[in-house]
Amino acid sequence: MRRYILFLLLSLCTLDTFAQADSTLVPATDSDHIRISILTCGVGDELYSSFGHTGVRVMDTRSGADEVYNYGTFNFNDPDFYQKFTLGKLPYYLEKGAYGDFMYTYVEEKRNVREQVLDLSTDQKRRMIRYLENNLKPEYREYQYDFLFDNCATRVRDIFPRVLGDEFYFGDVLSNKKISYRDILNQYLADKHWERFGINLLLGSKVDSLMTDEGAMFLPDFIHKGLVHAKFRGKHVVGSDRVILDHKHVYHTTFNGPLWMMIGLLILTALSFLVRSFRYLKAVLRFLLLFITGLLGIFMLFMWLCTNHQSCADNFNILWAVPFNVIVAFVAHKRKQGLRIYALAAISLVIVALIVHLLGFQRMPLIELAPLLLCMMYIYIDMYKQNIGGTAPAADAADTANK
Repeated sequence: MRRYILFLLLSLCTLDTFAQADSTLVPATDSDHIRISILTCGVGDELYSSFGHTGVRVMDTRSGADEVYNYGTFNFNDPDFYQKFTLGKLPYYLEKGAYGDFMYTYVEEKRNVREQVLDLSTDQKRRMIRYLENNLKPEYREYQYDFLFDNCATRVRDIFPRVLGDEFYFGDVLSNKKISYRDILNQYLADKHWERFGINLLLGSKVDSLMTDEGAMFLPDFIHKGLVHAKFRGKHVVGSDRVILDHKHVYHTTFNGPLWMMIGLLILTALSFLVRSFRYLKAVLRFLLLFITGLLGIFMLFMWLCTNHQSCADNFNILWAVPFNVIVAFVAHKRKQGLRIYALAAISLVIVALIVHLLGFQRMPLIELAPLLLCMMYIYIDMYKQNIGGTAPAADAADTANK
């Protein structure tokens, strides 16, 4: 479970990441011998590679230098790595390394890599290299990574307007399509059901806002698309576009583990509440579901209020994953009037969560989540009934009648 949560956090905190050694490319005085290009690395099978990566390649045909500027590096050897990572405070930084070293991962993992060679003037090349080299300085190389708003792709995106000025503009990216951040993330995680489900539980309502063309370029594929028709003073910025490694990723139809697990859980819950021979499971399932949803709610609240992960803020999943369930799990079997009020409030919160989803304030993974919500409704309704007046719980009453 701990490893699964770490993987979910990893997906929120990185597209692709590397640890590379420093090298010594020095801007050439005659930049006609320098070729600058944008490398767009395709998605892979592993979670960390689900969204691709972007790098800036600078090749000097005179000196033979061929290096890549990579904004996706961090220090894994930091003694406080896990603490900073969880809190969203792990600094990322720009690193420069050999092109061959950069490409090694993509060759080994058989991932697609495209290269867009920039058609820049001598002065523009010099200014872009100066910008990158300046970013390599210790006082500038680190930045506070944010998955949606400040990552390895957005850093490359921002180079162009900062170096070329207001007369530069990207080409059309979304083709006037209305699509949210959550929608596009779900597309990239289409065959990773557990990861998609877990990430959707952690991400708050901010990711349900519609993307702009600029906002969409937090993903490398959209950086590539934006550069295809990008222009400076009416002239295309990209001179050539070629495929270096041709390994197109195929999204396979895979077994939806979380959906079938939730359906199985719903069947067990229904049997334990409705079929007498399965009633012995009722207390166990009630405790587990209340306790687990309570822990989940606490974790969501922690990610919202105690970390720098902007995308985890304003998470309305907490309406059904009520943190207080952790405590209620230990007393749910008792007859208390307070539990009746709590059950009624919990039922109301589940209904509100569904309304929030239907109105589009926050899209929840309802396909997988619906069976779990039905399980919780079984529990809350039973809790409400068993605490009406002084009556005994349904299961206890049935047992008494049998005696």
